[in-house]
Amino acid sequence: MEPDFIKLKDIKPALSGYIKESLGLLDLSLVPDDRTIHDVRVLMKKSRAVMKLLAGFTDDDFFSREYGTFREVGRILCSWRESSVHRKILKDLKKMHPSVFKQLNENAKIEFLIKKTDPPAEPSPEMKDTLEKIRSLIYKSSYRIRFQTMTDLNPEILLKELEKSYLLTAVKYLTSRNSLKPADIHEFRKRAKDFLYQLWFFRPVNPQIVKSLEKKLDLLTQNLGKYNDLNQLIRSLEYKYKSDSASPAMDELIILIRQEQDRYLSRVWTAAYKIFRPGRQLVNVLGFRILTI
Repeated sequence: MEPDFIKLKDIKPALSGYIKESLGLLDLSLVPDDRTIHDVRVLMKKSRAVMKLLAGFTDDDFFSREYGTFREVGRILCSWRESSVHRKILKDLKKMHPSVFKQLNENAKIEFLIKKTDPPAEPSPEMKDTLEKIRSLIYKSSYRIRFQTMTDLNPEILLKELEKSYLLTAVKYLTSRNSLKPADIHEFRKRAKDFLYQLWFFRPVNPQIVKSLEKKLDLLTQNLGKYNDLNQLIRSLEYKYKSDSASPAMDELIILIRQEQDRYLSRVWTAAYKIFRPGRQLVNVLGFRILTI
């Protein structure tokens, strides 16, 4: 017999926890490493997903201010992440295809992207200023959220917001599956991430099914993320195909990168179809009807 009352996970403590953890990771005296940058960006994505879940309970000013803060922090950190990601991908490709890279050993763009410089012992003045800006943005958001009432959140409204995320993600899935454009695939990934992070609050309703869905979405978005990293690398190389190309080796490298992209996408579409196929509703995916939460 189904229980007649199920309590969702508390939202405000979780959101405050994401922000507190972010502040703890960013030390003004240290150069943030790749792991720190990654972790803070994930925490900002989770925070944005929470704000979308709360959209039915907050005024427009509060939503815009906090969502904008988390987005700005993520945008700043993105530029710090890209160079290390490009370097890792190129080094992996070089190990797999040394002959291609031997022909490209004088390519300035590849040489620049693949070259690793030793990290400074401490942040430069410019980096310190940026870290201070990031910490200030997050701290002010933390202060405002502390005094924002988030009690007695109507679970039916929360479910409607979750359903909005699901249906929007389904639309982005169909768009990307039909167009196969990198921009559309990237949008699908972002919306799938929102849905994934919001699902966590609904675990108590049906733990086994929700956890299983979270696992599938996490794997799906990881593969979409790797696809996007490869696409960003192609853009950084400023590659444009020409039939009279003067660099067959570069053409071959791009084909190899696109084959890697195909490999990651091949792990996405079947799983995505099962979750977001046309005509499916959230209730079909979660396997329960919420009567009282």
